[in-house]
Amino acid sequence: MMTLRELYREGTSLLTWVDEPVLEARVILLKAADISEKTLFLDPDLTVTDEVKDTYFQMLKKRQNHMPLAYITGTQEFWSMLFAVRKGVLIPRPETEGLVEKVTALCPQKNQIIIDVGTGCGNIALSAAKECADSQVVGIDISKQAVDCAQTNASYHKMANVCFIQGDLFEPMDSAGLIKTCGFIVSNPPYVSEQEWLSLDPQIRDHEPKQALVSGERGYEFIRRLVCEAPNYLKPGGHLLFEIGQGQEERVRTFFDETWARIEILNDLAGIPRIFLAQKAS
Repeated sequence: MMTLRELYREGTSLLTWVDEPVLEARVILLKAADISEKTLFLDPDLTVTDEVKDTYFQMLKKRQNHMPLAYITGTQEFWSMLFAVRKGVLIPRPETEGLVEKVTALCPQKNQIIIDVGTGCGNIALSAAKECADSQVVGIDISKQAVDCAQTNASYHKMANVCFIQGDLFEPMDSAGLIKTCGFIVSNPPYVSEQEWLSLDPQIRDHEPKQALVSGERGYEFIRRLVCEAPNYLKPGGHLLFEIGQGQEERVRTFFDETWARIEILNDLAGIPRIFLAQKAS
């Protein structure tokens, strides 16, 4: 029999290649043993069953094979909320919180329609629904796996002002009658090129869904469609916000025409141009 302390120590030694081996070994152990952090630190010499030990080492093996931690534990935190994630669904990134921050700053507590294109696990849609409680939020994704995952998260967070629909880009909005009615369209779109995909970290390339990351040969094909089609669904004065990849800002700027009254590019915490904010002309 092994103790929690011994398992923790062994796990840390097996994960020396990651940035934070102590943290990751602890997170995996808490999940494998189904215990709280408080239990681990108050009773580290607690012996565990062989089943727990085997589960722990199986999870460590997956991490050694570069499976992202979020897929191993099944959860990822975003906007101080916990989201279920699974294979086939993109893992939320911390920098994407900038989109939610800007939407909530522009959207006072009044009735708006907010569309999240490429919703994934629903992290942007549900975060916006939480902060803009009087608004209606619709998350759209072409992946059924993503929509199912997002619906699971909506049920977990008990959000009544959000729904999720499967479809390609704005396709579901036509039948929903959402023509020129939306106050906000927000998206963390695929913006990786086919060439960039080949050089991505194995944790991403071998495990996360290519469809959610790669837009096409050049990397901005989806964004071009987003910018060109969004005016059909935004009301006058409505806002479009989306992420871009590093070095794409000048090319993406050329996609905008006189339909748009204002265009702004916002940097992320690292000082990299990350978010396009555009307002439709009135």
